[in-house]
Amino acid sequence: MVDALQPGDPRRAGPYELLGRLGAGGMGQAFLDRSPGGRPVAVKVIRPEVLAAHPDFRVRFAREVAAARRVNALFTAPVVDADPEGVMPWLATAFVPGPSLADAVSEHGPMRAAVVRALAAGLAEGPPDGRPVIRSRGTLRPPGPESCWSRYPPE
Repeated sequence: MVDALQPGDPRRAGPYELLGRLGAGGMGQAFLDRSPGGRPVAVKVIRPEVLAAHPDFRVRFAREVAAARRVNALFTAPVVDADPEGVMPWLATAFVPGPSLADAVSEHGPMRAAVVRALAAGLAEGPPDGRPVIRSRGTLRPPGPESCWSRYPPE
């Protein structure tokens, strides 16, 4: 689940000293660290080549960070800290250990209907302002194509 840092990986993101690699996708990489209080956090760092290729990316990422801060649902990891304006933009959320949905289904087979309903109900909970949050391709997103953080490259 947590891999060693690779030679090209950043060693810090803001105040976080990155301890290990959780995963990578087209927009960025996710790393493990600990909060000042010792709680595990997932730190998502945007790739420099994404910033170079998409001049408006910082604005979109800042919008996504703001939307993520409004989500206060039982099945979502809360935002702990973020710096969308930094040289290397990043977002830190509480780290929730466990397999990915793909790994869970691969290992245990299809989920029972009751489990799928419970998962869907949890993912459907949105921010207090009532705007919906859509679960799409592995990430929680605000509505619309402007969302910029994904475990997968853009289509």
